[in-house]
Amino acid sequence: MTERIKGSGALLESIRQTKPVVHSVTNYVVMNSTANALLAMGASPIMAHAAEEMEDLAKITNALVINIGTLSNLWIESMKMAGRIATVAAKPVVLDPVGAGATELRTNTAKEIIEWCRPTVIRGNASEILALSPEGAVTRGVDSAHSVEDAVEAARSIAQSLNTVIAVTGERDLVTDGERTLVVTGGDPLMAYVTGTGCAASVTVGAFLAVEDDAVLATASALAFFGLAGQRAGNQAKAPGSFWVKMLDELYTITPDDLEREARIEKV
Repeated sequence: MTERIKGSGALLESIRQTKPVVHSVTNYVVMNSTANALLAMGASPIMAHAAEEMEDLAKITNALVINIGTLSNLWIESMKMAGRIATVAAKPVVLDPVGAGATELRTNTAKEIIEWCRPTVIRGNASEILALSPEGAVTRGVDSAHSVEDAVEAARSIAQSLNTVIAVTGERDLVTDGERTLVVTGGDPLMAYVTGTGCAASVTVGAFLAVEDDAVLATASALAFFGLAGQRAGNQAKAPGSFWVKMLDELYTITPDDLEREARIEKV
C-alpha cells in the first residue's frame, strides 16, 4: 500500500516568491545549463569557485551545491571550504558525487567533502551512491552501471550513518533519510541524451532545500518538479536538442498548482 505525498506545489510557489540564491561550485560542462535551469524555475544562481570569496558568498546565499564533475586540486580545496563554511552557517548543502566509483580521485574527493561538511543531501545515480558505501562500487564514467533498486539498501544505510538524505536518481527516483523512503516517478528517456540533466536535478534540489527544512520532502518535491518538466518536454520534443529547450520552458511554465496536481511522490 502506497501513500501519495502532497505539498510540493507550495514549495515551488515559495521559490517563485522568494527567489533563493543557490551557489554552485560545479563543473565546466554544466555551468551554463544549470544556471539557466535555476533561473527558469525562479531561483537565483551564483556560479563561483574561488576559495577567496567563499566566506563572503556564504553570507548571501540560501543553499550550496557541490558538484565534482571536473576536479583539480584548487577546486577540491574550494569545495571543502565552501562546504565547511555553509555548514557552520547552517545553510543546506547538496553534494553531487559525479563519477564517484570511476576513479580514485573522484571517490576519495566525495568522501572527503562528506567528512568536511556532512551534506544535507547527496544526490547521485545508483553507481555513484554505491561507490560511497563501505563496500564500494565501480562505475563507467558519469553513467550508472546499476539500477536504483540495486542501491536501495546502501542508500538507507549511508543516510542513517551520515545523518543525511540520499537521493538515488534513475528511471524512478528514491529519496531516503534511512527511516522515511519516498519514490518519485517522472522524466523522459531523452534526459539520458542531454549532458548535465543530473547536475540540473541537483541544483533544483538546492533551490527547494532553500525554502523547506524537511530535507526529504524538499528533495522529493524537487525531483518531482524536475521529472514533470522532463515528462512534459519529452511529449513535445523529438530529439535531444529540442528537448533541452523544451525542458527549460517547462521549468519556467509549470505552475504550483500543476506540480501539486501532477507530482508523483509516494511513501513506501
